Amino acid sequence: MSLNASEPYRPRIGLTTYYQEAAWGVWTADAALLPGTYVEAVVAAGGTPVLLPPVGSDPSIVDLLDGLIIAGGTDVGPEHYSAEPHALTLAQPSRDSHDLALTRAAMAVELPLFAICRGAQILNVALGGSLIQHVPDVLPDSRYQPAPGVFGRVEFTTTPESISAALLGPRATAPCYHHQALDQVAAGLRVTATAADGTVEAVETTSGGWVLGVQFHPEQDPGDLRLFEGFIEAARTYSRTRTEGTINVDQHM
Repeated sequence: MSLNASEPYRPRIGLTTYYQEAAWGVWTADAALLPGTYVEAVVAAGGTPVLLPPVGSDPSIVDLLDGLIIAGGTDVGPEHYSAEPHALTLAQPSRDSHDLALTRAAMAVELPLFAICRGAQILNVALGGSLIQHVPDVLPDSRYQPAPGVFGRVEFTTTPESISAALLGPRATAPCYHHQALDQVAAGLRVTATAADGTVEAVETTSGGWVLGVQFHPEQDPGDLRLFEGFIEAARTYSRTRTEGTINVDQHM
């Protein structure tokens, strides 16, 4: 419930995090962390961020959330889609297990799901799809990861009658940083945005619920919150529908 009744409800948005060595102040230790751009985008779009570290994972947490973001990060372990590891693939097994479990749990209850970069890859793998482990092997001139810590820029077209098109229009650009990409798209997903070189830039579910996976990094463009605003509105609607359903059940008991 909002502290101010005149303000719209701020949906509770779970965000997956890293869990690894980090430094702050005089300390260096293992920490649950996430780039602040994700948190800032959720807040700016009207949500309340809830960080979910890949330690003590409990998929039932989705019952307490109004929406879930599977954030970017390291590679998805190829054992999850029956492939041999590429020499440049670097995965974090605990995070893979955490993110895959949360993704499947969210989809089971049709919780609004926004999967970003690695998140889109997790979404595809969770539903039975596969990945290109190193895009330059397939597209030698690709600029999706220009240099360590430097974001590129990708232009893509969207598919009509999709979340991507409704929020971004027929064509858009966004920051990007990845060396892996979707290969075989899972049967439960449809491609709704594609770069000129054929790289899948967005996928959405073919069944119920608000589910969007994007290969790019919209959180790195604070001047363009269209995808986050659409996601937060879906989370607000989900919360309202769930509350109304609970009230109706209680009234008939």
